[in-house]
Amino acid sequence: MKNSDPCLSVVVPCYNEEATIVQILNRLLRQIEVGQVIIVDDNSIDSSRLLIESVNDSRIMYLKNQENRGKGASVSRGLSMCIFPYILIQDADLEYSPEEIPRLLAPLIDGRADAVFGSRFLTYEARRALYYWHRVGNSFLTILSNMFSNLDLTDMETGYKAMKLSFAQNLNIQEKRFGIEPEITAKLSKMNARVYEVPISYQGRTYEEGKKITWKDGFRAIYAILKYNTMSKHVGINKL
Repeated sequence: MKNSDPCLSVVVPCYNEEATIVQILNRLLRQIEVGQVIIVDDNSIDSSRLLIESVNDSRIMYLKNQENRGKGASVSRGLSMCIFPYILIQDADLEYSPEEIPRLLAPLIDGRADAVFGSRFLTYEARRALYYWHRVGNSFLTILSNMFSNLDLTDMETGYKAMKLSFAQNLNIQEKRFGIEPEITAKLSKMNARVYEVPISYQGRTYEEGKKITWKDGFRAIYAILKYNTMSKHVGINKL
């Protein structure tokens, strides 16, 4: 596979992201590795759909949920439509930079990894300083996840995860909201996936700017860590 060949399907869950959706799509489509962009609109009530349809590119596939189902459900639906050998989950906001896609893909393409997490805490570039207690919560959840999964991660909760299609389509995601991060991590561990981390920049946003995760999601993450790490090896995972 040449470095210039499209090899990546990108799943973009979207809910009321009219302020950023066009920019994130244009930045994704400029990446030569991107062969497919699957947008799953979680029944947005703003102008997201009209803006998405204004971006004319054959690589875009638009899906709309008939009711608001949550990020996890949207990601699961998008994964079922992926056709390229590697997949990336890309939030529709601007917190994660598509220009760093080559960094996440490198360990996959060269055969070292089955999954790659972009770590906000190994970052070598600018990182917006926001919400100290979110950082504390992320650290706690990552440590708890590591204890059960035996993966030595610095940022389990990162929303920037890439992996081989064969692993992604066997995750059988059950979580509807942000519990997908510990669920994905636990299931990759159970599949004996080779998981790598790479440093990424992070442009976090405030709640006023549209951030959606809440303290309730933190408690759900604890539940998800316990549930998916303690279930028997193949329960909740499509067999490879």
